[in-house]
Parts: sequence; C-alpha cells; structure tokens
Amino acid sequence: MQVELLYHTPDPERAIATAARLCYAPVGASELMETMPPERIQSVLSTIMKSGHFSTLEHVSYTFAIDGVSRAMTHQLVRHRLASFNQQSQRYVKFKDGLNTIKPASVAENEEASALFDEAVDAAVEAYQKLLDAGVPAEDARYLLPNAAETKIVVTMNVRELLHFFELRCCNRAQWEIRELAHKMLELVRPTAPYVFFDAGPSCVRGACSEGKMTCGRPYPKAVRS
Repeated sequence: MQVELLYHTPDPERAIATAARLCYAPVGASELMETMPPERIQSVLSTIMKSGHFSTLEHVSYTFAIDGVSRAMTHQLVRHRLASFNQQSQRYVKFKDGLNTIKPASVAENEEASALFDEAVDAAVEAYQKLLDAGVPAEDARYLLPNAAETKIVVTMNVRELLHFFELRCCNRAQWEIRELAHKMLELVRPTAPYVFFDAGPSCVRGACSEGKMTCGRPYPKAVRS
C-alpha cells in the first residue's frame, strides 16, 4: 500500500481559526488570515476542539493518492459519503498483462489457503482474458474480477470528515486493510495541523470506547490535550 498526500489547504490551522474568528470579528477574513498571531490561533483552535464547533473544520481539505489497495477495501472507503473519490476504472482499463491482487496475511501465512486463493484468482483472470479475446467489452468482462483486484484511488476529505474517518477506521475493530490506510493517512496529516489532529483516532484515545460490548479490550493510550 502506498499513500501520498498530494496537497492540502495551505496553513490549515490558520485557515480554520480564521473561519471561526470571523463570526465575532469586525474585520474581514483576509485581514484575519494575515494578522492573527500564533497565540490567538492556538486559543481559537482550543475553543473549537473542546467545544465541538466543528463546522469551521470543513474549510480545510486534504487530497490523497492511494495505490496498491484492494477493491474490497475501496468498497468500504467510498461509504464515507462526505468525501470525493476518483478510482481506476475496470470499465476502461483492460488488464491484458495480468491482474495484481491483494492477499490477506491470514491467507498468505497458510500454505493451503494461499494455494487455493491463487488458483481461484488465476481462474478468474484467465476467464476474464478469454472474454476480452472473444470481444466482450471490458465493462462486462470485469464482472469476473475478484474483490482482491488491486486498484488506485484519489480521495479528498475535509478535516471534519477526516476526524470521523480516523475515529472509525483507526479502531482495532476496523477491517485490517482500511485500518492500515487510516493510520498512514493520519501520519501524513498530523504534522500539517498538529493541534487539530493531536488526539485524532479511535474514541478510546480521547476517553471511553464507543464500541460498547463489541470493544476489542485493547485501548490505545489516551491523549491529553493541554
């Protein structure tokens, strides 16, 4: 899995603080953006994060390039509706030179299971190629391709949605592949807005586990915001 932060709103924490401060300031946003001192930005961010007034977080967005993941994972990812997605198309891209797949560790570590997995994938890809050779459109031949098929996707989320995404997908109970993705994304965004993303992650980072009786019983260390 390769995850790259392509770009994000410049000076994210200043942008968020500007949007929040504008509600109570006699001057415009452009002046606030240029003149607000760092200590005031910190104070505004503290109020936002502690009070839960998260609408201001929607003014900052991040765009990621994600490669080497499975279609099984992206089917989960696109359920996060407050985001934008563009994915490599199986309708227009023909995999005539073979299909890369993602194999779960639980399969790869079991010799018999791994062989069964490879056999099933090879059979599906062989049939897919025969359909293409027979003149079947790629958009129809792709019906044979497995969830394990490797794909690429570009994702854009605002900060509010990112925090929600991290809460759900960094959790130990999340499916392993999307959990790995969430942690990689968090590693990339945290340095750009350290105060905002300070305690980003599953609910147990900030307090009690939200999973109730489904809790994993292995909470992350709690973060303490100053």
